[in-house]
Amino acid sequence: MNVGILTTSISRQSGGLLWAVRSLALNLSEAGCRVKIFAGKDSDTESDLQHWKALDVTVITRRPPKFFGYMPTIVSALHDAELDLLHTHGLWMYPSVAALRWQGKGRRPCVISPHGMLDPWALGNSAWKKRLAGWLYENTHLRRAACLHALCAAEYRAIRDYGLDNPVAVIPNGVDLPDLSIVRPQPEWAADLPTDSRVLLFLSRIHPKKGLTNLLHAWARVRRQVTPAAEPWWRLVIAGWDQGGHQAQLERLVEELGLDSSVHFVGPQFDAQKAASLARADAFVLPSLSEGLPMAVLEAWSYRLPVLMTPQCNLPEGFEAEAAIESAPEADSVADGLRKLFELSEAERLAMGEQGRRLVEQRFTWPTVAARMCAVYAWVLGRGPQPECVVSD
Repeated sequence: MNVGILTTSISRQSGGLLWAVRSLALNLSEAGCRVKIFAGKDSDTESDLQHWKALDVTVITRRPPKFFGYMPTIVSALHDAELDLLHTHGLWMYPSVAALRWQGKGRRPCVISPHGMLDPWALGNSAWKKRLAGWLYENTHLRRAACLHALCAAEYRAIRDYGLDNPVAVIPNGVDLPDLSIVRPQPEWAADLPTDSRVLLFLSRIHPKKGLTNLLHAWARVRRQVTPAAEPWWRLVIAGWDQGGHQAQLERLVEELGLDSSVHFVGPQFDAQKAASLARADAFVLPSLSEGLPMAVLEAWSYRLPVLMTPQCNLPEGFEAEAAIESAPEADSVADGLRKLFELSEAERLAMGEQGRRLVEQRFTWPTVAARMCAVYAWVLGRGPQPECVVSD
């Protein structure tokens, strides 16, 4: 079957979507689908196209306004591709309009992955713009979908709470399992830390919804309880792409809280540097206020790292499997979570990380995810039975 994948960006500017959409597309291709990618071109597209070399990718220059992601020739490109089905990733921007125009009067089948963009926190962010977009085009786009895709049970509930009654396929993101027998070089940032420091790693977009402000306040509270004899203690390494200048706000907060010696901003980490960063870390933290299903946590588990995260990360399996410590997003709760993590013995941390690796191996590998999505496509096109992952209530 010919499947089109449509999204606003395939660069680092799309955050975790870069890896989620790319890995899904690669594994769909390996499962027998003929996949074509359509996306807008931004300032980082050229440098990030290297990650898509094995795929058929069409990038179209976006026009102002930036927040809308207008791509003037995308509809004709979709028509020329002779697709059986179109799978859109993300909401609230021009790709939703393009998908509606591609569908036309014949209502050709679309699958939509909101990627957490219907969650309450996400809907409340720039709420008036989303209400306007919903009225103009997004609600029609969503209601016409042959099937919606939820990454987890919480996102399924958010879809229903939005008032949508389409069939929903509940399929998580996946992860490529690293070979942990490989001895990786130290990441570049490790040279700035004492060699015996333990590292708590944050690796994601630097964006307000990731909860880093609360993490820094929590870090300061726990640090005040540490005596000098306990040094060099833990270091907090914040890695990721800065979105909207949020890092500058966080750096000022670090200075105000007197955390310069224990908090390190190390910039984006890709490919070998990302692997080296995960291999050097002793634990991972994601104190998000809202997520779809974060790739970052799955990758941390794949490297056998214990994780401190919020329920808003939508991975309750991690708490059930004792692969993660639970914390609410508020600073007091994050501080409690940090204390629990730091009180663990090395053996306990290793055991928690091992549980995470096992969980990923059992439930979150890309070949399994792609096989489920292929079954959904076949069902939507009338070429197969309804998969068990699809809820039609």
